[in-house]
Amino acid sequence: MKRFTADTANPAEIIDELLHGGGAVGISGLFTPQEVADARAIVMAHSEGSAEKVTHFQGAAAEDGKLDLQRRVWNLLAKGEVFSRMAAHPKLMEILRAFLGTEFIMGSIAANRILPGGPGQEPHVDYPYWDFHKPETHPIGLNGSFPMNAQVSVLLDPFTQESGATGYVPGSQKELRYPTAKDNFFDKVAQMTGQPGDVALFYGATWHCAMPNNADHDRSAILIQYLPKWVKPMEDMPGALSQEFLDQASPDLRQLLGLNYPYPEVLDAARGGNTEGRK
Repeated sequence: MKRFTADTANPAEIIDELLHGGGAVGISGLFTPQEVADARAIVMAHSEGSAEKVTHFQGAAAEDGKLDLQRRVWNLLAKGEVFSRMAAHPKLMEILRAFLGTEFIMGSIAANRILPGGPGQEPHVDYPYWDFHKPETHPIGLNGSFPMNAQVSVLLDPFTQESGATGYVPGSQKELRYPTAKDNFFDKVAQMTGQPGDVALFYGATWHCAMPNNADHDRSAILIQYLPKWVKPMEDMPGALSQEFLDQASPDLRQLLGLNYPYPEVLDAARGGNTEGRK
């Protein structure tokens, strides 16, 4: 995985790596130790109880009875201001405007916590590509002429081979299909390793999964999904936020929440019932 710092993270070089290279990059220096500590404390406070909301793509976890070792925390924007800063970091906004279009949105922001002994996930691709495990429900082929997803993981714990750093197959984003058992994912896997505060940025069409956590500590991250403005978000974030939060949101955060993009709307009502003259 190519690695950059906040100072060396050139959008053109990163985009080339996402589309034509390995499909993932690491960026360090975007977040302070205090921001990481604040985010981690909030995630721990909201995930110490029973794991009612677990991560997707469990693989063998359900049969092993280990669902309580993988936990998700949703609606993070309402749980701490630090998450708004993470989602709208200026360097990430600069890179993603070049990758997904200047008016891109955020589809989801959640924490994924894998406890020691957590079994990881099955290999997959991310929303909206993930649903291609049901190819008959889609038009022919997986559209690769432009990206429809970027994923950002803000690491809250050390991501090592032992702790189950995200596994991925370099270059698999060029396959434009869902991984299958015949692809021998785990024979080709590399891992998105890093330290707390680092960011793993990858194209969601890249085959990837959380790996088993065999360490003696948690393996937690903030997972942020970014989409072109016209892709339906996975999470209804505005619907879960207070009107006060929405009214006070920064311009960048309003963009990420999709508040600047009006569709779908009832056009005759939106235009006073008169659509004539605009044909």
